[in-house]
Amino acid sequence: MRKSAILAGLVLAMPFAASAQSVTPTQVMAATCAGCHGSELTGAGGVPSLRGQQKDYLERTLNDFKSGQRPATVMNRLAKGYSPEQIAELAQYLAGLK
Repeated sequence: MRKSAILAGLVLAMPFAASAQSVTPTQVMAATCAGCHGSELTGAGGVPSLRGQQKDYLERTLNDFKSGQRPATVMNRLAKGYSPEQIAELAQYLAGLK
């Protein structure tokens, strides 16, 4: 499952690679979010927007998914694959998107 998520992230990051000189690991992680949260990360269907949310909220929520404190299906599995540092970096990146 983790290999599939990484592969999907790399595929989704390809458009970023064409327009930027280098893609950071955090951007690749954020690109994996687009599958459910929409290509602009503004939410899709019943899935919430990630764009511009508060860093503390995003970090707390991802850590709650990781620990299982916040039940979900896909998010629990995805968050378990991220280190605390990756979660902090991803939260910072998403909070900076306007």
